[in-house]
Amino acid sequence: MKTILKLEELAMLLVSIALLYISTVEWWWYLLMFIGPDISMLGYLAGNKTGAILYNIFHHKAIAILVIAVSLVLKLQFPFFDSDPFIQAGIVLFGHSSMDRVFGYGLKYENGFKFTHLGEIGKK
Repeated sequence: MKTILKLEELAMLLVSIALLYISTVEWWWYLLMFIGPDISMLGYLAGNKTGAILYNIFHHKAIAILVIAVSLVLKLQFPFFDSDPFIQAGIVLFGHSSMDRVFGYGLKYENGFKFTHLGEIGKK
């Protein structure tokens, strides 16, 4: 079952990459997708609870979808508003979260970085 879930996450990552490609973004958006949201790990310098909250905000797919949805609504309501960077940022968050799930990094619990909703990182 774990393999099927990883394949599903990989498919979501590939769709995110394709959406960025279709959006004709600059090359650095792809780099941002692979490492950008991990800046949230700096929250762990303030403790496990703060780190987990900040990490989860940047790695929660529902937040990524919300960013995309709000940006699309704003684009429809205010045609002069350039929402493309926000839509692309949502795609980056979504794709990065999918990539992390492929490698076994899930949303964090407050008792430490290695404790995730997918299990303990590094534990077989």
